[in-house]
Amino acid sequence: MFAPRVALASLSGRSDAAWARAAEGHVGCAFLGGIALDPETRAAAREMTDRDREEFLPPDPLAFVDSQLGALSGTEIRPAINVRAANTKPIRAVAAVCEGYGAICEINAHCRQDEMCAAGAGESLLRDGDRLAEQVRAASETGAAVSVKVRAEVPGVVLVDLSRQIERAGGAAIHVDAMDSEDVIRDVSDACDLFVIANNGVRDGESTEEYLTFGADAVSVARASDDPAVLREVRGTTDRWFEREVTA
Repeated sequence: MFAPRVALASLSGRSDAAWARAAEGHVGCAFLGGIALDPETRAAAREMTDRDREEFLPPDPLAFVDSQLGALSGTEIRPAINVRAANTKPIRAVAAVCEGYGAICEINAHCRQDEMCAAGAGESLLRDGDRLAEQVRAASETGAAVSVKVRAEVPGVVLVDLSRQIERAGGAAIHVDAMDSEDVIRDVSDACDLFVIANNGVRDGESTEEYLTFGADAVSVARASDDPAVLREVRGTTDRWFEREVTA
């Protein structure tokens, strides 16, 4: 899906093309966004900015996605867009843009902010696997590679079951915020054939190797995404790990 097997994980209101370009040479993929696509999620994002959260709120979300993906053309980074929507129509539209750039369309089932969940996006999708599958299916039907960002430790949500549902709907990857349950990566990796990206606490070789041992296909760096020393160490660890796999 991408190499090196290190990604930048989206950070609300901060993850744009310039942020991704600064990490070129260290990562194989960058998840830009998240982007609120429809009136419901845009209203939620505006409420969230009133609480001093950073959010992308461009006048035209689709044009913004197109410009951001275009800004990464010619780089060695595979671009990805993390998006939030309450229904499938805007998801399908942005996935079509992603397909044109060879980019990954990532559906956000991760945001736990009350406003976004009330709008029908983010973590609310973890609790409604059928609706999440509809969004995955709508995006994948455009030909775009589809990832879903999820989080562990949500009461009542079994990520193993959800990963299989995402795979059946046409998903290509699952981006797992493991929280404090790192071994959930092993459970998800064993349960499906999705490309598993492990996230949370990736900050050095030791944390990277732990996730790879659990079966992650790649790792993503969030809060340390602007630290070249961290990115260099994480990339070196993943490179060595997968080189050993090839020669084993």
